[in-house]
Amino acid sequence: MSSKSKEQIGRIVLIAVLVLLSLIIIVPLLIMLLGSFKDSAEVTAFDLKLPKKWNFNNFPIVFKEGKLLRAFGNSMLITIISTSITIFVSSLASFVLARRNARLSRFLYYFFFIGTIIPMQIMPTIRLFSAINIYGGYSNIIILYSALNIPFSCFLYTGFIKGIPKVLDESAFIEGASTFKIYLYIILPLLKSCNITVLILLFTGIWNEINIPLYFLNNPLKRTMPLSVYQFFGMYGGSNWNYVFADLTLATLPIVILFIFMQKQFISGLTEGAVKG
Repeated sequence: MSSKSKEQIGRIVLIAVLVLLSLIIIVPLLIMLLGSFKDSAEVTAFDLKLPKKWNFNNFPIVFKEGKLLRAFGNSMLITIISTSITIFVSSLASFVLARRNARLSRFLYYFFFIGTIIPMQIMPTIRLFSAINIYGGYSNIIILYSALNIPFSCFLYTGFIKGIPKVLDESAFIEGASTFKIYLYIILPLLKSCNITVLILLFTGIWNEINIPLYFLNNPLKRTMPLSVYQFFGMYGGSNWNYVFADLTLATLPIVILFIFMQKQFISGLTEGAVKG
């Protein structure tokens, strides 16, 4: 068998494996989406058949009973602020780490690496936030999300910034620009694709996260979308799966819209970071 034939066979096998892996994700999503338009009896089949009658009234019922408007606002507030803080802090820190070849910079780089490995300890963190009197509010969960995501974001930004020529920094420095101005007006605009990649990763992770809000938000009025889905499942999961699927569909809709509009920049950011890193 020629090398060309082996290459074609390998490519076919790879495509088949990718299709099967895609189906593992796509099929449950289709069951959820179609089930959100079915009635309570038809949805129990959990199949891919189209609804006999499209019940669009499932969504207004879910929106009202699940109090999704408040939960949506809470999730947007927490996710946007946490993501913005993480992107700004990690990109600025990575600029320094990538440009300064000193022992302290290398130490901090590996220090951030440790942050991606060590898991968060829930009870000590709760005691800490209680001691400084921020436990249960928006601020404690925003700080926590930012702290958890900064280490990984620094790795992405550092690899990307290392591929940006240092001559740009030196030219601006000669012209009298400060370090922060070099970051703000030269480096940050060049990080557009990397910013979008980090944005999608952070937005998706924070929006879908349930454990941290479950432990660190003690006020029902501050619950996020995943907590709303969790509570709604407890109310209707045994009998009305059509409502549960409609609730899940509404909860995942912002992530789907974000990825649809930014998928090209997301993919280019990953590939550019891989090449430059």
